[in-house]
Amino acid sequence: MPETFAVAATPPAKPPADPPGAPAEHAEGSRVAKLMTERGLASRREADEWIGAGWVKVDGRVAVLGQRARAEARIEVDPRAQAEQARRVTVLIHKPVGYVSGQAEDGYEPAVVLVTPAHRWAEDSSRIEFRGSHLRHLAPAGRLDIYSTGLLVLTQDGRIAKRLIGDETRIEKEYLVRVAYGRDGRLPDADLERLRHGLVLDGVALRPARVSWQNEDQLRFVLREGRKRQIRRMCELVGLQVLGLKRVRIGSISLGHLPPGQWRYLRDDESF
Repeated sequence: MPETFAVAATPPAKPPADPPGAPAEHAEGSRVAKLMTERGLASRREADEWIGAGWVKVDGRVAVLGQRARAEARIEVDPRAQAEQARRVTVLIHKPVGYVSGQAEDGYEPAVVLVTPAHRWAEDSSRIEFRGSHLRHLAPAGRLDIYSTGLLVLTQDGRIAKRLIGDETRIEKEYLVRVAYGRDGRLPDADLERLRHGLVLDGVALRPARVSWQNEDQLRFVLREGRKRQIRRMCELVGLQVLGLKRVRIGSISLGHLPPGQWRYLRDDESF
């Protein structure tokens, strides 16, 4: 039986200029893996793996690693690759203080060490059986610093990672932030408005945010971007000291009742 391939939509685009030294047989356009990433078919790592396995065709011919193609090229992906992608898991963890999001640093362990059967939330309703292979290539899609707590996403799925942390992401992230005002009186309404829109970090204006008082010493932040230490730095600019920071929602996924230090799988019926 001949192999069948799923056909991806082909968006019109102008191909970039050829880089110096590109192979003559593939000199035009961008690398196929890059085109696949831009079209949302796979992460860059997945694209390279699929091309290496012979699971990608460009204009009807099996692609090779490093191959370039025009922006309007027809890219087809073998269903075996899509089935493998569907089996990749995403983990939601309630990160406690004292763990880093990614690689171990300065003596602090990464949050992924908590992803064990012993730390799995008893109320996880995903019905996914834990396997050691679920830890392979499990990477953070967004970060929380050592002193912050709350919802952290670890995923094997490059599409989810790109959706949550890509430069163009518009997915909301919600935080509860306990603060202390370092000046006389209470935070002026004008500075609360600056937190909502008007601050600049690293020479770049921040996108509008939703900021409101949750109670007398706690603010609720809803952001659509995630620069390094963004909320802490925003607060410093208006004279606020952050005493505690907890992420409670990413898109439509809430932390809910997930206990600190425990985790669960993202269910098939959930998405960000």
